[in-house]
Amino acid sequence: MLKLLYVMLGGAVGAGLRYGVYMLCDRYTTGPFPYGTLTVNVVGCGLIGVLAVVLHIGVPDREHDPLRLLLVVGLLGGFTTFSAFGYDTLKLLNDQRVGLAMVNVVANNVVGLVAVWVAYRVTQRFVVAS
Repeated sequence: MLKLLYVMLGGAVGAGLRYGVYMLCDRYTTGPFPYGTLTVNVVGCGLIGVLAVVLHIGVPDREHDPLRLLLVVGLLGGFTTFSAFGYDTLKLLNDQRVGLAMVNVVANNVVGLVAVWVAYRVTQRFVVAS
């Protein structure tokens, strides 16, 4: 139960930070490009890169470490899941599984975009039809 609380606390802080970064970017940039999302994703990827080294992510006995649960699973999970995608891809590349890394990149981007598009269209059809 304590592990769940670490994740929840980190997630709440991460979500608040994501909103704050997004609002700052929205305030200081113009145009239709989603600078806030890009900033959050890049910062999150940078942070998970740092934490992967500092917290020794991947070491079996550290997988359920409270600090990892708070910062990586909770904070970065609430801030952006793109950081997890970036790290998962890096792990595949480090393991010299280039083909799987490319599949991961294509699947997450293409399938994710298709999922957004399908969900948007289906929801739009039902909401507009109501």
